[in-house]
This record gives sequence, structure tokens and C-alpha cells, in this order.
Amino acid sequence: MDALRKQASKIREQVAKQQHAVIKQFTVSGYESSDVMVTDEIELQRHQQLEKLYKSTRTGRDFQREIVRATEAITSVGCKRIEIESKMSEECTRYGVEGTDDALLAKAASLYGEACTNIVRETEELNRVFSLEVMEPLKAMANGAPLEDARHLAQRYSRMRHDAELQAAEVSRRQARVRETHSTENAVKLQASEAKMQEIKANMAVLGKEATAALAAVEAQQQRLTHQRLLALVNAEKNYHRRLAVLLDEAEAEMVSEKQRKESAPPIFPSESCSEKALYFWAEATHAFIAESDKELSLDIGDYVVVRQVSPSGWSEGECRGRAGWFPSAYVEKRQGIPVN
Repeated sequence: MDALRKQASKIREQVAKQQHAVIKQFTVSGYESSDVMVTDEIELQRHQQLEKLYKSTRTGRDFQREIVRATEAITSVGCKRIEIESKMSEECTRYGVEGTDDALLAKAASLYGEACTNIVRETEELNRVFSLEVMEPLKAMANGAPLEDARHLAQRYSRMRHDAELQAAEVSRRQARVRETHSTENAVKLQASEAKMQEIKANMAVLGKEATAALAAVEAQQQRLTHQRLLALVNAEKNYHRRLAVLLDEAEAEMVSEKQRKESAPPIFPSESCSEKALYFWAEATHAFIAESDKELSLDIGDYVVVRQVSPSGWSEGECRGRAGWFPSAYVEKRQGIPVN
């Protein structure tokens, strides 16, 4: 009977060692959860808190790395845009100077080329802000020593907790042997096992508090930094697009203004010293016109005008009440009479 008991005891010890080896293998890389309470309710609460902190800091670190990857992709697109906008600026400037005789088109090309140059500067600034204010701080936090040190403490606590579970099982076996044999040797071994259990529990309490405090501090810093960098990311993109809109609005306004000035300006004709003889005729003003420059002629409805030149652009030149200038051809109607030569 004693031989069977010894054999059973050896088998239990072998199983315990194998379990211990398996536990160590799976607890090297992270904090392992366990539903076994090896000490008391306070220890269980600390274990659950550490498990939660370990998972939350890992999730926070992974989110920071995702932000970094996304920002790096945006920066890469920005570098490609800088290359394209720089090329476009060169082409627009060259075309505005050398490529066309159309003054309006040349001006528009030059204006857009200048806008592209400003867009390049704004994109370079956006990439700089992303690098200094978003990517670098998040990389430093995700890969930094505080996070790794705190997680290492949690991993040590996890391994110690499994050691405590195994030691608790050892104490139970020793207690069973004492009840079975009542030998002095078994009693001494039981006392040694219980002393070792108390030592592990004391070390667990100290290490658990230290790991919990370290992970809680890292989690708070992690969340605060991530929130700040997200705000910096949003503000940088918002300001970038706002400045681009202003640049393009200004370029568009100047292009439209140039076009309107050209369309409203009276055409330029040869001077009166030209050898060709012009044919004059009478016209009556059917619409009022207010001159906007000294080259234009104001008209009231019913005024008679001696029309001296008619331009295909829709403007005519003539004289009324001793004053001469240009006016819209559609504002007058020709009247029958003797032409004036």
C-alpha cells in the first residue's frame, strides 16, 4: 500500500512539473489570464486589474502605431503631390512667358503657376508638422522604455502567480501526506512548503502593487498623448486645406478679374490720322450708358450721336454734345438721314 502511495505521489509531482513547464512556455511573451485564486480576494482583484491594464495598454500602443502608419501614408502622398505641383508650376510659368500670344491666357497660366508654387510650400509644411508633432511623439511612446518596463513587471507578476498556484498545490500534497503518515519528515517538508508559499505571497503583493502603478501611469500618459496628437493631426489637415482654398480663391479671383477687364475695355483702333476715310452716320440712344473712364462716352435715352467707328467687339465710337468716346453699339439705333462725311 505504501508503494502505491509513493508511486501516486511521484506521478502527481511529474504532472505538476509538466504543468509548470507548459505554463512557463506560454507566459514568456505576455500576461496570461487565470481564473484560479491562489491567495485571497485582494490578490484576485489585483490580478484582474493588471490583466485589464495589460490589454488596454497593448490596444493603445497598437492604435498609436496605426496613426503613425496612416500619417506616413498621407506624408508619402504629400511628397508625390509636391513633385506634381512643382512640375505644374514650371510648365505654367513657361507657357505664360513663351507659349502663347494671348495675354489673358498667359496671365491665367502665370497665376496658376504661382498658386502651385504656394501649394508646394504648404504641403512641405504639412509634412513637417506631421513628422514632428504626430509621428515622432507617437513612435517614441509606442516603442519607449516606460511602456515596455511596465509590461515586463506585469509579465513577472503573471509568472509569479503561476508559481504560487503550483506552490499551493504542493502545500496541499504535503498536507495530505502528513495526514496519511504523520511522519516528522513530512511535517518538516510541509512547513518548508508553507514558508515558501508565504514568501511568494509577500513578493506577489509587492510586485503586484508596483506593476499596477506602473501600468496605470503608462495608460494615463498613453491616452493623454494620443488625444493630443490626434488634435494636432486634425488641426494640421484643417489649416492646410483652408490655406489651399485661400490660395486657389485668390488665383481664381484674379483670373476672373483679368477676363472682365479685357471684355469691358473698348477696342483699340488706328488713330484719326489714318488715310482711310470713315463714313459717319446719325444714331439715337435707346439706353442710358454711364462712362467708367475718360475714353468712354456717357449717353442719355434720346441723345443723338454722330457715330464715327463701329467695332466688331460690340463697341462704337462717336460724338455727342461736344464730347467723344466709346459706348456699347447695342445702346443706340441708326437713324435715316444724310450721312455725314
